[in-house]
Amino acid sequence: MIPDHLTIQGMPLATVYTGMKDRNVADSTAKLSAAHVTIAGSGGLGTNIALALTRIGVGHLTLIDFDVVELSNLNRQQFKFSQVGMPKVVAMKQNLQEINPFVTVEAIQERVTRDNVYDLFHSADIIAEAFDNPAAKALLLDTASAVLPETPLVMGTGMAGVHSSNTIKTANPRPNLYIAGDGVSKGTEGLMAPRVMITAGHEANIITQLILGINDL
Repeated sequence: MIPDHLTIQGMPLATVYTGMKDRNVADSTAKLSAAHVTIAGSGGLGTNIALALTRIGVGHLTLIDFDVVELSNLNRQQFKFSQVGMPKVVAMKQNLQEINPFVTVEAIQERVTRDNVYDLFHSADIIAEAFDNPAAKALLLDTASAVLPETPLVMGTGMAGVHSSNTIKTANPRPNLYIAGDGVSKGTEGLMAPRVMITAGHEANIITQLILGINDL
């Protein structure tokens, strides 16, 4: 319960909170607010996944990335020109908290390795993979499957180029593994905001379904 006397930008905090939830799906707020999603990678996929989950009010997000914002990121990643040179997780935390002050955002500037997967991800209800490196994707899939087999892992693969958006789908090839993308296009084609955002939307949507207990691809 949010006290009535607290304010944000001159508005009662309780009013802001309920107003931001007004268009959410009925009866979703409590489950979303209680969820913890850890996102591996704060690039094109990761920043767009984080943005979607922040807007609907997922209560706790952990962002993991070792990199800094570069000019080449700005064509598809949710950063601003003024943030070039900043650690990606720090810049994204700043952006997300401006959008939804009720979401707890933890920023971890670290590279994911086989040795730290359990420590970085064991507290998450759901893991979102958002790397642009196939080897990093494989590392997280193999290691998380071994050390955190009960934690749902949502991945993305195949979102490059300028192709039909209808080829991007979400699959559930085995229990607790969900893969979004076309599964074919390679990053060497170039990465553009529309298809990257569509794939990120697929990832964010299945994460939302998992939080709400909906089993329907």
